[in-house]
Amino acid sequence: MADAKVIPFDDDRSRARRRPPGGRSDGAAAVRALPTPPAPVAAPAPREAGASGWERRLAGGLAFLRRRVTGDYEVDEFGYDEELTDQVLMSLLRPLYEKYFRVEVKGVENIPKDGGALVVANHSGTVPLDGLMMQVAVHDHHPAGRHLRLLAADLVFMLPVVNELARKAGHTLACAEDAERLLKSGEIVGVMPEGFKGIGKPFAERYKLQRFGRGGFVSTALRAGVPIVPCSIVGAEEIYPMLGNAKTLARVLGLPYFPLTPTFPWLGPLGALPLPTKWTIQFGEPIPTDGYPLEAAEDPMLMFNLTDQVREQIQHTLYKLLVQRRSVFF
Repeated sequence: MADAKVIPFDDDRSRARRRPPGGRSDGAAAVRALPTPPAPVAAPAPREAGASGWERRLAGGLAFLRRRVTGDYEVDEFGYDEELTDQVLMSLLRPLYEKYFRVEVKGVENIPKDGGALVVANHSGTVPLDGLMMQVAVHDHHPAGRHLRLLAADLVFMLPVVNELARKAGHTLACAEDAERLLKSGEIVGVMPEGFKGIGKPFAERYKLQRFGRGGFVSTALRAGVPIVPCSIVGAEEIYPMLGNAKTLARVLGLPYFPLTPTFPWLGPLGALPLPTKWTIQFGEPIPTDGYPLEAAEDPMLMFNLTDQVREQIQHTLYKLLVQRRSVFF
């Protein structure tokens, strides 16, 4: 429905009525002699505009469903479904990001506007929600609207439903081959080198970075010639304070750990609700790797030094953010 236009009452005759020749008014008779201007057409009521907005949304939703049913959509070789991620998965995560954890993002412009880059972040929180929140941060706040492709552990791809959703959201197996292919194709790739040691550490060791492995992520960045962007996340450590680990039960269930928190498993499903902590995600200055020769990826001393540099930068930023934080929840 086309919006009605308001006809402006500003023609020559209206100006003549407001400013007669000589700057004097000839009285009511002169005014009555002028033709009556056409009445302006009323603007549409706000609810009509809202209705038309809902019509557009409905049409877009129906078109989306039609494409899903007919298979008229694209996924890449890793199973990434950009349309589903943008329109559905990000919409589901955004309330948790904006309203529940109230994430504050800093330095997202340090991620390049184009080309590949490797984002390296600390890992914590018992349940890996920090990776998902980092993905929303890049998706919603990067000036160039870039997407973050996360490298995930094998366990993620062995779980029913979670496996399919992870693939659709752009996650892939945390192996050097997949990471290198993504980086060379110009993607932003996210990795958390602490792995299960990071998210499964006890609450007493919060914000103390675990070992970053053997520096495999540095080798991958060197081979692809992409910068490394350190990322520090504050707030995730407190969502599930891990006070203990039922190791026997974890082995029976085939899990890397079985967390015991103040609420889980004592409160049942309610104990699985994360605490509403206030988060900060800060992306640091990128560390370039394109100046090194090709054989640098095989130099263990260089990989050790770069790994240590990235780890120290993340740890220093964590301490800085913790000092600035007013409260765990505000």
